[in-house]
Parts: sequence; structure tokens; C-alpha cells
Amino acid sequence: MTGAAETPLRAALHGLRTELSLPDDFPPDVLAEAADAARSPELAGHADATDIPFLTIDPPASMDLDQAMHLERRAHGYRVHYAIADVAAFVRPGGALDAEAHRRVTTLYFPDGRVPLHPEVLSEDAASLLPGRVRPAVLWEIDLDPEGAAVATRVRRALVRSRAKLDYAGVQRRIDAGTAEEPLALLRDIGTLREEQEVARGGISLNVPEQEITEHDGTYGLGYRAPLPADGWNAQVSLLTGMAAAHLMAESGTGILRTLPVAPDGAVARLRRSAEALHIDWPHHVPYAQVVRSLDPVRADHAAFLQECTTLLRGAGYTVFDGDLPDPAVHAAVADLYTHCTAPLRRLVDRYASELCVAACEDREPPEWVLAALPALPEEMAEGTRRANTAERESVDLVEAALLKDKVGEVFDGYVVDVKENEPAIGTVHIDAPAIVARVEGTAPLPLGERLRVRLAQAAPGTAKALFVPA
Repeated sequence: MTGAAETPLRAALHGLRTELSLPDDFPPDVLAEAADAARSPELAGHADATDIPFLTIDPPASMDLDQAMHLERRAHGYRVHYAIADVAAFVRPGGALDAEAHRRVTTLYFPDGRVPLHPEVLSEDAASLLPGRVRPAVLWEIDLDPEGAAVATRVRRALVRSRAKLDYAGVQRRIDAGTAEEPLALLRDIGTLREEQEVARGGISLNVPEQEITEHDGTYGLGYRAPLPADGWNAQVSLLTGMAAAHLMAESGTGILRTLPVAPDGAVARLRRSAEALHIDWPHHVPYAQVVRSLDPVRADHAAFLQECTTLLRGAGYTVFDGDLPDPAVHAAVADLYTHCTAPLRRLVDRYASELCVAACEDREPPEWVLAALPALPEEMAEGTRRANTAERESVDLVEAALLKDKVGEVFDGYVVDVKENEPAIGTVHIDAPAIVARVEGTAPLPLGERLRVRLAQAAPGTAKALFVPA
């Protein structure tokens, strides 16, 4: 996509920001407070853990590094050290920076830039776990038995220093080649054990190829990114920490959980009908999580079914409790108690979860500023998450329209990944090249999970989303 073609795209992206009422720059008082905090963070009670050789694994261009890990083998299992950026060391409760974070809720990502939760002097510098820098962190220490089950959890404040900033592709290459030293090589061992633990719990991780916006020399395109095994292993360490945090909160009697109700029977029945239409074997005695693990996302029919499976994972939210656990308390996809605590540079709730867990481990009451904020957090996070999802989906739609605007009338090869239940002539088509996932409307029922040649009916950034019809 040329620079000239991007002019309407940039205008449309600006319009999307306006439509979502997103903030532009941070107010002067917020920037001033952030600069002061960057120079003088609150470090009381931080132990020295700079001797632990942490590493980070993130996309290559990322500078807002929330997590650093160190893995070690022990006589009777493994130990996971997981350092989470200590944002509370920089954000004064009730201050301008705190109020702005509650207004923003999450970091938002657009093709032409980010709308960060915190000023960059913190999120990409003073609070980020950058290599070679001493940083305040909430330090998790989780012991696993030889099968990968958690047997002990400790969390405390500490000063840490990452030794290396790695990316997923590089980590995968080093592990596959056998050149990774043990702390990194253990990521596969521990990640695989945790995946087996997930199977035993009845949990599920959907390995669906993701449509992502690419950027090169100021121009944008679209591609599909199939998660690497290293992505999954790394995610398992984060999930392990989120589950450990949720159980600490449950034991202390106060917390905020990430919850997802079990899918209703009607949704499961619809999924079974989709499996039948896609000729996917699903015996009645086999849970859908087991079926999902047998699928190959490269196959069109399997990819379509995986896309259908995401319908069972809708309805996640945040639930506060003080005393008895809420109902439901479990996150159905995790199949355990779970909370968000590993991305405080990019997500508001994680700062509060960390404070609750540190207090629980120290056997004391949480800070008053945490307790005061808890009741409003679920609604704040729901609105922030909705805004983030809208920003992501609408951004992709705009890039799709910009890529296709001069191709109206052309025919493409694709396959149908979704069909509306009550309107089977309307659905979603997955185009291989360019990497487009868009609406398709016909006059007869669409063939779910099958190849279909489609004609582009419309596409104009900011005016008309891409729409296909059967050719």
C-alpha cells in the first residue's frame, strides 16, 4: 500500500480515534507527575534481587516490558521467578497520574501508533523491565513439582535487573536448535508441563491464526500470524501466575477475579452442529477442549471450527469479592480461579491485583486506596476492554478497506469460517492473499468450512468496510 493510498486511511484512523473519544497527549500535570515519579520512585521495602539473571520475551519493537522471568530446575521440580513491573512504585494514589490511568484503563494499539495507559517516561523507560536497568518489581516465586503443578507461591517487592531482551521467533530458533542455555531451554519443559496440566484441568487455549497489521517504511499491510510453540509456553507462565494470584486472593478473602461462565448448553449444541457440518469427529463423550487440541489450524475446515469455538469464550468479565467467592468464580477457559496481574504497564486492573497479592503474602490488610477502588474496577475494565476491542477490530477493517479499495469487482479465493445461525446466507470469509477476514453475503446458504470464490463488492476506508459476495 503506497503512501498516497494511505492518505484516506490516516484520515479514517484519526476519525476512529475521535469516534472513540480517545485522549491525545497526556495533560501537563500528568506528565510532570510522571517525570517526578521516574526520578524518585517509592522503593521502600524492595529487596535486592538483582543477582537473578532475568530475561524478557516480547515482540521485537516493544519497549513497555511488563514481565521478566528466570526458570530453574530444582531437586524436586522447578522454580519460576516472574518479575512484574511495579507500577505502584511510580503512581501516587489519588494523584493526576492515577486519575488519568483510570480514564484510559488500557493501552490501545493502532496501525499508526499507540494510546498508552501511562506516559512513555514510565511505560517505556523508568518502569519498564529493560535490559541492564535496575527496576522495581513485584517478584513472584512459584515452585512446581516434577509434573508442573504449583506447590508453593511467594510474592514480594524487589529490585531486579533483566539481562536480555528476547523475541518469540528468536527464542523458538534457539530452543529448536538446542543452543538455548538452561534458564531459557526450561521454557519448553515447563511450558509443556503446564500445557499438560491445562489438559488435566479441562482448560483450553485456542491456537487460532491471528490476523495482524504489518508496517514497513510507513506503509501498512495485513498478514496471518500462527502462534509459535514459544508463544504458548510463555503464555503458560503468565497463566500460572494469574492462577497463583487468584488463589492468594481467595485465601485472603479479598480480590478481583477474571471470570468466564461455562457456555450454555445451547451454545455447545450449536458448536456440535458446526462440527457436523465441517465433518469433524466429535464423539458425544468427548469434551470440546479435547477435540480442539486435535485440530490443525492450517486446514480450512479445522480453522473454521476453531473460529466457531471462540463463541464459547464470550462473556468474560471482572468480579470483585470481599469474603465469600463469587459465583461463578472460575474462568471456564482456564478451568481454575484466575486473575489479571502480569501486564500493569498496559492494563489498569493488574496494579491492584499485585497490591492485593503482596498484602496477602504479608498477612496484612490491603492498602485503603486499593479497597476504595475495587468496587468500580469491573465496570471500568469492561468499558476499557470494549474500547480496546473496538479499536483493534475497526483498525483492521480500515486497513482491509485501504488495501482493497482499488480491487472492487475482482475475484478472490477464500474459505467460509463462520455462518450466521439464523441467516445462513451471511457469514465471514477468510482470504489467503491478501490476509483478509471480512463479511460475505449471498443469496443461498454459505458452505461453512469450504472453499469459496468471492467477488469484492465494496471497500473504502472510512466509508465502507470490505464486503464480498459469492462469485
